[in-house]
Amino acid sequence: MAVITLDSVKKVYPLGKQKVEAVKGISFNIEKGEFAAISGPSGSGKSTLLNMVGLIDLPSSGRIIIDGIDVYDGFELENTVLDADRLNNYVEKKDKNAKKIKTTIPNKLDRRITGLRRSHLGFIFQTFNLIPVLNVYENIEFPLLLESKDKSLACPVDSFSKKEKEDWIRYLMEKVGLADWEKHKPSELSGGQRQRVAIARALVTKAPVILADEPTANLDSVNSSQILRLMKDLNKDPELQTTFIFSTHDSRIVEMCDHVVHIFDGLVKQDEYKAGSDIYGEA
Repeated sequence: MAVITLDSVKKVYPLGKQKVEAVKGISFNIEKGEFAAISGPSGSGKSTLLNMVGLIDLPSSGRIIIDGIDVYDGFELENTVLDADRLNNYVEKKDKNAKKIKTTIPNKLDRRITGLRRSHLGFIFQTFNLIPVLNVYENIEFPLLLESKDKSLACPVDSFSKKEKEDWIRYLMEKVGLADWEKHKPSELSGGQRQRVAIARALVTKAPVILADEPTANLDSVNSSQILRLMKDLNKDPELQTTFIFSTHDSRIVEMCDHVVHIFDGLVKQDEYKAGSDIYGEA
């Protein structure tokens, strides 16, 4: 069963009077439980593609279906702008004393995207993006504090009791090897340990899909090997049943994946299925 489907997805960026087509009509499926990669050289469109799968950026056209939910169904994508452009919201003056902030993204779509990000997607960033004032336990717990108002997009953990949530967080800390570091702040952790916190945080809502953008970029080879081995083990864990999708040009990550979508100049060059290695190999 496909947990992610892209159908004729395009992404066009304005560049002055020109338009740059970063993604040129890409289609592929990611099945539940895959250890998958979107791979290609710098500038190929792989990070743009991962951002669209992660609902961080909007496609210019096409369909993105997440766990059976057609994300943009009912909306005209060409008239919709997301996230970065919110910084450029314009002010519409209703009268001399009142101002109304107007955005181009409909509220209904905004709520759908926000709910899906929390319930269906976990993110592992190459710069970790931990909250410096929170300790390990609190960083992992944080997504559980942001409950969606749309109950149809609740995550499984939302129904847990307080004790069940605490047990689940400690279970994840044990899985990623941080049980003894619960009270430590990010500044007291190594790069590899910070990435482990990021992995546990991504898993805490029991999201079916985890997205990782160049997860080894800021790690040495020893930590990279340990982190990829951990992710592979988590991918095989029947308790978690997690699909991993990487954006990477690291050939060692590609070797570990059982599904690789090779991207070149904004197009799918090859959609490859293979037996992935369990070892993060030599450079």
